[in-house]
Amino acid sequence: MNLDAFAEFCAGHGVEVVKIDLTQPLVPQGPFDVIIHKLSDVIVEAEHDSQSQQLLANFQNYVSAHPSTALLDPLPAMTQLLDRFASYRIMSKLHNSLRDWRICSPPYLEIYSATDLSSIHQAVMSQGLSFPLICKTRVAHGSLSHEMSLIFSVGSLADVHPPCVLQSFVNHGAILHKVFVVGDRHFCVERPSLKNFPSGPCDRKTIFFNSHQVSKPESSSDLTSLDEQMPRLPLPSSEAVAALARELRAQLGMALFGVDVIINIHTHTLSVIDINIFPGYEGVPQFFSSLLSHIESVLDKQTSAGPQATGSLESTHTTGGPSAV
Repeated sequence: MNLDAFAEFCAGHGVEVVKIDLTQPLVPQGPFDVIIHKLSDVIVEAEHDSQSQQLLANFQNYVSAHPSTALLDPLPAMTQLLDRFASYRIMSKLHNSLRDWRICSPPYLEIYSATDLSSIHQAVMSQGLSFPLICKTRVAHGSLSHEMSLIFSVGSLADVHPPCVLQSFVNHGAILHKVFVVGDRHFCVERPSLKNFPSGPCDRKTIFFNSHQVSKPESSSDLTSLDEQMPRLPLPSSEAVAALARELRAQLGMALFGVDVIINIHTHTLSVIDINIFPGYEGVPQFFSSLLSHIESVLDKQTSAGPQATGSLESTHTTGGPSAV
């Protein structure tokens, strides 16, 4: 996020944006009406780093002592998306709440620790997964979270490195639809994705790849080039995508997140394959105006909620770590 450009845009609408330094006391830097943050790095590092633990504790203490300051997004809601075990459980329930829209998520399996191949294979079969399988790290943030593998056989399950998630691969014509949510608004952007592979086990070696590299707008590789000619898949229904964004916003309690969606080439159903914290919003030209509009709606609700809310549009403050971005 280009903070300087966003600050300039907001200044033109009477909103002041400043950067918070988490290494310094927060009270003198305030008061804050809204804090926009992506503290996922700090949250993950706090599990093993004392300095990050202190930064996070200071931030949480400030937020607790200033309930009139709106937080985008709440820390507990954000924390659940750092764990694919938690986010995939949310995704797995979508087929019930969004059945009328033919939205679902592929079968998946949580692997907590190293175990023998036969046990993993048995769990794969009992959970209804089918080869090929996508293997993803349990931690859903940071550079390592983009390192994935495509597993084609029982023997190749030896390439699994727990804790991780195994997910049935769904052929989707090498097209990924990234849904970017900003409050009540959402935007759908098309990106390259993995090509189709034959269903069922085969003796092909495991493919290791970086999902961020594969799905870059300008990405071009053998992994994204279809081996066969196939008709163009229909675009996701705008009504279905809107229903998905509403449902996830309600379930997550968040306003800034992304959803990765693919279309099954055989059934044309929408499959949700991942949820992302405060994504880059690349390809969304209306991002700044949409974010400012959401900030203003949050402050309007605070103003109408009662005298405890500041109701001021003078300072919208952002942070993204020890030195904010």
